[in-house]
Amino acid sequence: MNNLLLMPVLWPLLTGIILIFFVKQIKIQRVISLLSSLIGIGISVMIVYRVSQDGVLTLSVGSWEAPFGIIIVGDMLASLLVLTTTIIGAAILVYSFNSIGKERESFYYYAVFQFLLVGVNGAFLTGDIFNLFVFFEVMLMASYVLIVLGGTKVQLRESLKYVIVNVLSSAFFVIAVAYLYSTVGTLNMAHLSERIAEVNQPGIISVIAIAFLVVFALKGAIFPLFFWLPGAYNAPPIPVIALFGALLTKVGIYSIFRTYTLIFYHDQGFTHVILAVLSLLTIIAGVIGAIAYWDVKKIIIYNIVIAVGVITYGISLMNEQAIAGSLLYLIHDMLIKAALFLLVGIMIKVSGTSDLRKMGGLIHQYPTLAWTFFIAALSLAGIPPFSGFAGKLLILQGAVEAEAYIGLAIILLSSFMVLYSVMKIFIHGFWGKPGQARAKTNISISKLFIPAALLVALSIAYGVGTEAVYPFILQAVETILDPEIYINGVLKE
Repeated sequence: MNNLLLMPVLWPLLTGIILIFFVKQIKIQRVISLLSSLIGIGISVMIVYRVSQDGVLTLSVGSWEAPFGIIIVGDMLASLLVLTTTIIGAAILVYSFNSIGKERESFYYYAVFQFLLVGVNGAFLTGDIFNLFVFFEVMLMASYVLIVLGGTKVQLRESLKYVIVNVLSSAFFVIAVAYLYSTVGTLNMAHLSERIAEVNQPGIISVIAIAFLVVFALKGAIFPLFFWLPGAYNAPPIPVIALFGALLTKVGIYSIFRTYTLIFYHDQGFTHVILAVLSLLTIIAGVIGAIAYWDVKKIIIYNIVIAVGVITYGISLMNEQAIAGSLLYLIHDMLIKAALFLLVGIMIKVSGTSDLRKMGGLIHQYPTLAWTFFIAALSLAGIPPFSGFAGKLLILQGAVEAEAYIGLAIILLSSFMVLYSVMKIFIHGFWGKPGQARAKTNISISKLFIPAALLVALSIAYGVGTEAVYPFILQAVETILDPEIYINGVLKE
């Protein structure tokens, strides 16, 4: 029965391979991609249900058992993130049908889209830290294609920086894995946790933990290693930006979540304090960018940086409320960032510009779009009862419990700045008189609006229905804060 765990990786892989053979038949590609995404959602729901009933699920690929073989592990943390990924992937896919352009569609866009999902889902589900690197590379290779697909000058310029940064971080990842293996003698995450607990994380392991933090900070855009993100994420078309913003940085965050709660959690006075300081600096840097720019894409991109800081700060606190808040907020942020990028994509399409100073008055032609964006903006800022509120509140409660009042103040202030940045889009983009860029009333936006609105609706349901979701979050938190549950589930002790 645990063969189901392999399907979030195997299913998009097979779909991507099949799509290669229909590269010129765009309609067939769309149908296959959509059917695959819907089946993927069903598979992910089944995995979440199985984990909720049976606890940690494992699958040994081949005849070698843990800790020697390749292990796929489905705990509630990984399962919830896989489900969120498949839902977001389906929404962005539908949006792509009417926005990505036939030139990109006929150049392996949908196949590469599926391969990126292989890497993301594989990173969430692997139980081996070397295979985490492998799935990172699968994800990154797909992203290299997506970021240059179309070949515009800005894409080619920014992709060069993006590729160089990620190649360097991947090399550093391998070095960190090699040092860890030479010190501990295993790469299975559960076995690593057990071995490091036995020796109580000596100084060399803490240094290796910081090496991994550097790697994941580059992947997840943590200060000061987020410098590549604003330019790189601004270059590709909107569906690709939404895919990157919702998923790629979150894989880096997940990696910190997994390693800093399962493996490197014994020297919190060193490792987690550094993570906390960097997280707060990340929030501050993101706020400065979000309020400084007048480009709608850049504003949302810098809000990615803010959210990264908020989530990783919750991880650094390592208490139940903060961890629960970080997980709640992580899922919220994946949903709402995807929705916001799709919505600003519609704004750019109807106005012909991404500069707020040239927009204005869009609410007169597109009132439904305007108020949907307004709700998404409130959710992003953490206004109750929307989805950003519960997670951020729990992180703040965790900060109070840890007596981390500086972090508490910075997160509270950042919430007001986030609200200001997205309200700036609403006021200058939708409200007031039409700007220099007149809204094009002859453009039908319904096919683009539906997937974005569905994500906003899902975000609202997630916020209003937090009480229904919370038992799943608590199950994940229990496994995170008690590594023995994960270890026993994997090693069968």
